[in-house]
Amino acid sequence: QVQLVESGGGSVQAGGSLRLSCAASGYNFGYNHMGWFRQAPGKEREGVASIGGDGRSTTYADSVKGRFTISQDSAKNILYLQMNSLKPEDTAMYYCAAASRGWWPRLQPSEYGYWGQGTQVTVSS
Repeated sequence: QVQLVESGGGSVQAGGSLRLSCAASGYNFGYNHMGWFRQAPGKEREGVASIGGDGRSTTYADSVKGRFTISQDSAKNILYLQMNSLKPEDTAMYYCAAASRGWWPRLQPSEYGYWGQGTQVTVSS
C-alpha cells in the first residue's frame, strides 16, 4: 500500500523560504514521475513541480520557475520541494503525488494515482 506523508509547511513572511518533504512508503523511486501540487481555497488543484523517473528531469509551473526546486532522495524515499522567495499568492495546501506509470515529469493531476494528505503553506505580506 502506497502512503505519502507531507511535512514542512507553515507560515512565513513574503520573501521567506520553506522546504517541504514527502516521505513515501510502499513506493519505489526511480521508475515513475512524482510531483507537487497545490490548491488554494476556491481554486482548482494545480501542478507546481514534477520530477521524472530518472530523478533528474524536472518541469515547473511558470509561476514558480526560478523560485522552487523539486528533488528527491531515493535512498531515503523522500521527495522535496524547496521554496524560496515566497509570495502571498503561493498560499495553499500543498500535496505530494506519485504516479503508477509514466516516466516523464508531468503537471496534470490526472497523471497521478497516489496522493498525500497535504501540508498548509501560508505566506503573509
